[in-house]
Amino acid sequence: MDPRLLDILVCPVTKGPLRYDRQRQELISVSAGLAYPIRDAIPILLESEARRIDEDERDRVVGR
Repeated sequence: MDPRLLDILVCPVTKGPLRYDRQRQELISVSAGLAYPIRDAIPILLESEARRIDEDERDRVVGR
């Protein structure tokens, strides 16, 4: 994932920042509790395509 792209992409639900999860190939919105998939190097920023993440996963992403 190009870091410059991460600088301009935001969560479509909260308009907040996204974090890149390289292992799962997802963009994580901690504030929305959603993980957006990346398919064929294209972020799919549709709420209907995102999966919900739980508190434990949010903490892992934030580094708590």
